[in-house]
Amino acid sequence: MAVFRLERGATGFRHGKDQELPAVDIRMFRAGCHAAARVAGGTVELIVERTYPRNFHSAVIAAAAGRLGILCHVHHPWIAFIEEGAGSGGYPGVFVDPPAWAGTFAEMNFTIMSRGLLDSPLSEVDTAALTTAEWSQIRSWRPASVGRALFNSWD
Repeated sequence: MAVFRLERGATGFRHGKDQELPAVDIRMFRAGCHAAARVAGGTVELIVERTYPRNFHSAVIAAAAGRLGILCHVHHPWIAFIEEGAGSGGYPGVFVDPPAWAGTFAEMNFTIMSRGLLDSPLSEVDTAALTTAEWSQIRSWRPASVGRALFNSWD
């Protein structure tokens, strides 16, 4: 199994002199949410575009199986699923396994992140592309997992 690679900008940080980070178009995330809701037989209840200091967009889909939170990284096309509800301490909430309808996002070239990956320690992924600015934030915030490093509201 290939080791997941955290690309430059994974934490949402860069030095001012560094090249701009890529951006995921919020319209693609919205389209993915609406397509996923149709497949799930549900509705999109909410889509929230990222605002500083959050480094992710979020949405809630309600379907027969319940409500589920969706996170979309602002710089990379990474999708994570969380228990619907507020997180704490600058983090979005509890990660869960992708639902059956998550493949809708993969069809739109998003990478679906498993709970296992999101809950694993940073030592289990390839962090070679992270910058010194990102490592500075990681040392300061000490995220307990890959998911906590990728989806954050660090300031």
